[in-house]
Amino acid sequence: MKFSVGEKVSLQVPLPYLKTADSITMLRPPDLVSLDEVGVIIGIRPNDLLEVRFRRGNFLVPSERLKILGKDI
Repeated sequence: MKFSVGEKVSLQVPLPYLKTADSITMLRPPDLVSLDEVGVIIGIRPNDLLEVRFRRGNFLVPSERLKILGKDI
């Protein structure tokens, strides 16, 4: 599935942990982002990793774990 910057997404399945998108990444507990929370793609990284802005921070999420909700126009 093709993703682009600015698209609204949410998690399809829970993750075992969340990886921050900071310059020095950290692993965070998975309960910081719920399955019904809407995030916005703010960057596309190699190996199908997407940088997504959620309410509690920016996280790196594998593209196969996300579903598209709509475009942010």
